[in-house]
Amino acid sequence: MATFAYGRVSTKEQTTENQRIEIEASGYTVEYWYADEGVSGKMSAMQRPQFAKMLGQMRDGEKLVVTKLDRLGRDAQDIGATIKMLAGRKIEVVVLQLGKLDLTSPAGKLMLKMLAAVAEMERDLLVERTHAGLERAKAEGKTLGRKSKTTPEQQEKMKNEYANNASVSSLARDYGVSRATVLSIVK
Repeated sequence: MATFAYGRVSTKEQTTENQRIEIEASGYTVEYWYADEGVSGKMSAMQRPQFAKMLGQMRDGEKLVVTKLDRLGRDAQDIGATIKMLAGRKIEVVVLQLGKLDLTSPAGKLMLKMLAAVAEMERDLLVERTHAGLERAKAEGKTLGRKSKTTPEQQEKMKNEYANNASVSSLARDYGVSRATVLSIVK
């Protein structure tokens, strides 16, 4: 049976080559390599173009090797569904990060549930810390978000000109901003 390997990176500036090298250095002969580059981890595994293509090529009973658990899905639920689907096809799933543990075995399923729960908790804590940081910044009076393209004076002038029948397009040209920006100011 063939050995498939899959890699994923989030941005076009990154490369999956390190993941492939790590898999081969672990003793696996990669017969089929699939990689999604510039694909966010927030996208579920089945929606990733190369992952879906790989699944279409794999036969029941073959082996899939990845470097890390998060290559298989965006969260605990997605990873669990992906592993369950692969296990249903008798595809052995090996995650190097876990010491070559087959996630479709009973011990692997237990380990997967524990790791997925920990990963989910870490993501929740990260969101919590981010919100706390944003609240602290607001309390300190810091302005959040993108810097405005227009000054308060320009915005007032724009509102007055619009009230005197200036068109949205002409205001956008005059102030060097988009029509959407003008509309958000004058409405």
